[in-house]
Amino acid sequence: MNNVQRYMLLFFLFSACGSGDDKQDYNSSTDLPENPITQTPDNEESEITDEELLDLTQRETFKYFWNFAQANSGAARERYFPNDAMRDQNVVTTGGTGFGLMAILVGIERGFITRAAGIERLNKILSFLETAERFHGAWPHWIDGTTGKTIPFSEKDDGGDLVETSFLAQGLIAIIEYFSQGNTTEKALATKADILWKGVEWDWYTQNQDVLYWHWSPNFGFDINLQLKGYNEVLITYVLAAASPDHSISKDVYTNGWASNGTIASSQTTYELPLVVAHAGNTAFGGPLFWAHYSHLGLDPRNLSDDFVNYNEASVNHAKINYAYCVDNPNNFMDYGLDCWGLTASYSRDSEGGISYKEHRPGLNDIGVISPTAALSSMPYTPEESMQALHYFYSHKDKLLGPAGFYDAFSPEYNFWVAEGYLAIDQGPIIIMLENHRTGLLWNLFMKNTDLQSGLEKLDFLF
Repeated sequence: MNNVQRYMLLFFLFSACGSGDDKQDYNSSTDLPENPITQTPDNEESEITDEELLDLTQRETFKYFWNFAQANSGAARERYFPNDAMRDQNVVTTGGTGFGLMAILVGIERGFITRAAGIERLNKILSFLETAERFHGAWPHWIDGTTGKTIPFSEKDDGGDLVETSFLAQGLIAIIEYFSQGNTTEKALATKADILWKGVEWDWYTQNQDVLYWHWSPNFGFDINLQLKGYNEVLITYVLAAASPDHSISKDVYTNGWASNGTIASSQTTYELPLVVAHAGNTAFGGPLFWAHYSHLGLDPRNLSDDFVNYNEASVNHAKINYAYCVDNPNNFMDYGLDCWGLTASYSRDSEGGISYKEHRPGLNDIGVISPTAALSSMPYTPEESMQALHYFYSHKDKLLGPAGFYDAFSPEYNFWVAEGYLAIDQGPIIIMLENHRTGLLWNLFMKNTDLQSGLEKLDFLF
């Protein structure tokens, strides 16, 4: 079992116990209509257009971060079960909150909320983050939304989580760029976000070695001892660590850590597609698809390469191999095919038909469970294949479309079993990557940040 698998096992064990003229005038305390849009006006279901379906999906998914945010902080809840709404109602997720910051920008641009309402909510979230517990600048994985205190993710994971912090910082930088040229209130919001992300002591998390470490605890120090080694979801952590003006890492930390001194590159070919990188734990088919999403919500992979990897090719082929595997369907699961695909970490079906959590990936932990976030968040990489999947999901909207978008996972193999719940880290990439596919909004914002550009140059990236 590798480091990433051990980390996901801990998660499983714990979780198992721009503006148009037609905006509606919401304020920060007003929710969007809770019931999902289940029909397209003036159209039969079979005639819904791609654009209408993208609009619907983004609007419904946005509700996770707007209607169902943690009440006191405005930040993203770790999870939400419509049939058990009070469950974990105050557990705020650091990474998911970063995704939520980006989602609110999409909400403003798409007219789901007014700019003023978005600013009010963002100020609420950032004020909470200012007072929440931090550990050498890093926030914990989970935070109590009512107190700002750490909620342990596992026994020794009760302090700083550098990876979750990097997902949050990615969102903070998008906020900076969206509002930095605005009015006095907007500039103050951008300044607040800038101070927050620059307070992270990235270099301290190296332990004076040429690698970053995931966790530090005030009670257990670096006992978890989980080094950040590629290829997985942590590229953004190294890039932001290099970009930090006051707590930057050297290129040697990046080369030895993320790039593993060049062994991150792979010559593996699967379904006649180069895998490009050596995916941790599955060098033949690739890891769960969230690895192609989390770092690239803001970090645009399209023209991105370093000394070892072309990240556009790596991300596109990762998604295409995942798709090809589901079409190939070696386990003969029901409905797997051209329009029903997508394997990633998500809620899952346990042996008794209940909800668990599993890191689904081709050839490993493939138990017939499809996660909508896998295909939908891959829309920039596989637009035709992902759109086919979106139409399939919508064709089963009576089962799959709930009050905050498409439910987290389902399985046609087991009488169309559905995990009727949501995770922030799965809903966020859907709305964000659909927007990147449509307009490039978050990519354009993040990539123009001058600190980010300095970090990429320090690591000898082409971008």
